[in-house]
Amino acid sequence: MSVLHSVVCSRLREHILAYMRRKCLITNSSPNSVSSKGRVIIPPMHEDNWNNMSLGARTLTDVGVRELRSDTNRLKIFSGSANPLLSQEIACYMGLNLGQIKIKRFADGEIYVQLEESVRGCDVFLVQPTCPPANENLMELLVMIDACRRASAKTITAVIPYFGYARADRKTQGRESIAAKLAANLITEAGAHRVLTCDLHSGQAMGYFDIPVDHVYGQPVILDYLASKMISAEDLVVVSPDVGGVARARAFAKKLSDAPLAIVDKRRQGHNVSEVMNLIGDVHGKVAVMVDDMIDTAGTITNSAALLHAEGAREVYACCTHAVFSPPAIERLSGGLFQEVICTNTIPVKESNYFPQLTILSVANLLGETIWRVYDDCSVSSIFR
Repeated sequence: MSVLHSVVCSRLREHILAYMRRKCLITNSSPNSVSSKGRVIIPPMHEDNWNNMSLGARTLTDVGVRELRSDTNRLKIFSGSANPLLSQEIACYMGLNLGQIKIKRFADGEIYVQLEESVRGCDVFLVQPTCPPANENLMELLVMIDACRRASAKTITAVIPYFGYARADRKTQGRESIAAKLAANLITEAGAHRVLTCDLHSGQAMGYFDIPVDHVYGQPVILDYLASKMISAEDLVVVSPDVGGVARARAFAKKLSDAPLAIVDKRRQGHNVSEVMNLIGDVHGKVAVMVDDMIDTAGTITNSAALLHAEGAREVYACCTHAVFSPPAIERLSGGLFQEVICTNTIPVKESNYFPQLTILSVANLLGETIWRVYDDCSVSSIFR
């Protein structure tokens, strides 16, 4: 039996690797190679990692079992126009093709969506981050959901790698809106049955949805990359750029050999404007790794980096899941304060915005694995254990 199992696995390995080479997923280059523009894309799967994959990636045997038992004809993945490259990477990881869909704008700006294949009775996953332009991409997602609902899809899952409006999650002053709840209501009423999202700005935003929410984290992708840099545990300190991110930074530090924690105290003067006041913790002579869920205008993180250098930090790394990069973020981040700026591809970064210190990691394997588990009714939380 063991000999037969070995032969089957060997044959299966050959077929899958041949398929992935045809899809240009496996190359002979190093998975961490850096281009001249500073961009790094970690391939969703690499040939050398078949027998020792982390990050919840499927083992070769798991792939074989799943392909034999799952009716993938009932699984459909469609991409919106916000981040088609990430959608294609997810589909490649899963060994599927993206569904055929027509999306266009009329002369007056209205959005038109038509599914070009049947989804009747299918489990449909729509990949569409609501990144800038947020209103356009959110409305496009709503129209895509409506098209699937009217085409008699069995279930509709909105895969939203970056959920725009998540920062408007509470009232800080009188007569303010809570746009995160409004956006959640729109997605629910459009006909979505489930939401899959990555690194919400605050955990309570999950409660704004009246449908199930699978909340995954880009943290393991960044941790794996930092581990490959072989930074000494004694030299490392994890820094939260504000008090609100302490829980995130503490969890990050715990997985980096229980590294010490420092906190930057800031006083915000207005929207997208911040002033750094002081530092809680010791960073002298250490490699400081700042962790946040997103970088928008980069005001907070660059002011924090300047403070860390003033306090004697040897090197400063900036890590985030969502690279919003609103102006003047690129000028601030490329100004020489950072050894490296590490983010993921939940939001597409324009090639004109690349700079030498920028590193972009792919979350395609993470989202693809989560989609498989949702489709197979398996545990999602076990990916992060």
